[in-house]
Amino acid sequence: MKALITGASSGIGRDMARELDEKGYDLILVSRDEKKLQEVKKSLKGTNIEIIPMDLADENNCKKLHSIASDIDILINNAGFGVFGDFTQTDLDKEINLIKTNITAVHILSKLYLKDMMKKNKGHILNVASIAGFMPGPLMDSYYASKSYVVKLSEGIKAEIKKAKSNVKISLLCPGPVNTNFNNVAGVEFNLYSLSSEKVAKYAINKMLKNKFMIVPGIGIKILRVLAKIAPNNITARFVYLMQERKKQ
Repeated sequence: MKALITGASSGIGRDMARELDEKGYDLILVSRDEKKLQEVKKSLKGTNIEIIPMDLADENNCKKLHSIASDIDILINNAGFGVFGDFTQTDLDKEINLIKTNITAVHILSKLYLKDMMKKNKGHILNVASIAGFMPGPLMDSYYASKSYVVKLSEGIKAEIKKAKSNVKISLLCPGPVNTNFNNVAGVEFNLYSLSSEKVAKYAINKMLKNKFMIVPGIGIKILRVLAKIAPNNITARFVYLMQERKKQ
């Protein structure tokens, strides 16, 4: 069995690689940072581990990745990052890069690998979204919007797979705050309780292998998801804005 993980050089992606390595999976690890990928590879026990340094913000790289690593059993779309600040003041180029990484890459890889899996009538896709995907996100507008796309895309794919009566599976990981390098990249400091990336990765892999679709680690985040579904968007937006303001460094 072989799994491909994007954003595998640190955080949740790295720790999901460790979980699957422990379970005997062959791995293809993808990230922009070759040095960190090498470090992750050295920390793993398996012998069939391939690293592919690649920037998935380039859509041609996404297509290239599929062409050179097409025969897989599990795809984990984990690569992504956030941008923090007022929408009129955040860097546009960085936000465009966010959209390409968080949305376009997930879309391309999901489509290409799903087509392969549907032909074989087997395989599993795990898309990493966020609790942010269920609510408006003032002061992190582009990130919340990108994760909402991943949520809706995954829900739609799930319905199509079910209608086709296929054995292919899809899962959606929606964590809350996690202790990863994400905070440094986004330029925020979370005031909410954060789970460790190791704990989230272990929970996600175990639930995915049990064919769970919606994977939400932590009771507090499960409650927040329910509240986000029933509360009016304007109330949710005001709440999120107040929480985001506290992150300013």
